[in-house]
Amino acid sequence: MVNSPAHPPRAYSEFSLVLDPSIYEPLPDDWLIGITDVVDSTLAIKSGRYKDVNYAGASVIAALGNAWGTFDFPFVFRGDGAAFALPPQGIMIATSVLRQVAAFASNTLDLALRIGSLPVSEIRASGRDVRIARYAASDNATFAMFAGGGLKWAEQQIKNGRYLVEPGKHTVRPNLTGLTCDWTPLPSQQGEILSLLVEPHDHTSPEVFAALARRVLAVFDKGPRQSHPVSVDMAIPEDNGTYLGPKSWSEVASNSDFRKYDDVLRLTLDCTPEQIDAVETILVAAKARGEINFGLHRQSHALMTCIVPSGRPDSHFHFLDGMGGGYAKAAEMMEAGEFPVVGDSGRETTMSV
Repeated sequence: MVNSPAHPPRAYSEFSLVLDPSIYEPLPDDWLIGITDVVDSTLAIKSGRYKDVNYAGASVIAALGNAWGTFDFPFVFRGDGAAFALPPQGIMIATSVLRQVAAFASNTLDLALRIGSLPVSEIRASGRDVRIARYAASDNATFAMFAGGGLKWAEQQIKNGRYLVEPGKHTVRPNLTGLTCDWTPLPSQQGEILSLLVEPHDHTSPEVFAALARRVLAVFDKGPRQSHPVSVDMAIPEDNGTYLGPKSWSEVASNSDFRKYDDVLRLTLDCTPEQIDAVETILVAAKARGEINFGLHRQSHALMTCIVPSGRPDSHFHFLDGMGGGYAKAAEMMEAGEFPVVGDSGRETTMSV
């Protein structure tokens, strides 16, 4: 992952360290930010099309890496979409790839993929910023973390119809070599697969949010392997044509993005109901104080979408989401301004604020 033409920032192997706002470095003004998301993804998910939504969401990362010739650029998978950053010499490639993946989603997956892009300078003019840090999930997989509020602002602008990339009339098929979702769903080993989004309000200081996020992580870190949703037991490929030994499967787990930050803390975890209840208590109190908004969704299985670059198969990336709606359902709850409250009966009810 590249940060600036001058030097790449240090990669941190402990996730809690990337919550420190002081380690983030600004992207240059002339860099491009691209964002995609599946329109009405919750409707597709209700129809059971979890894998199609995730495949469309990851498609721009695969296509852009193949067209750019390297996956060494900042990107983040968001379940029903993705975001990325490229230097100015990549603008034409990025625009072409955005059009290709939108046409592919429409023609092949019957999904509408919203696509947009804008320069970092435009985001800064709005009073937000785009800063990045690097999280080394393993020796071979480094993921970008984004801070500064810029991605959040850009995504909202694109959803409102600004900075959209118009689809091309004669678009070639994107090169999605290496993009697969061939594994059967991964069942929870601890009780439930949790999809959790925690978003700071604009007035919340990065330091306050970092402290809150660390409290949340501390609860889940008490679980086996920090509540990692990819079990040490190997998953079964859907076509029964792929075999991975224990060492290779361990590398798959290590190279997965079950924790990330892109102006929103995004977690896909295998945890106990008690852990979820404990975190809900923390987050409901923080929401009541006006510090954050959050959304969560519980389900029985996780999904894994993979990119194995043809040129560097050792640098494989594995994107995780919940099978029962995942990040899209959590985002739906967050946007509705609702949160679950567990009563004495243990049943969840919903409150609006």
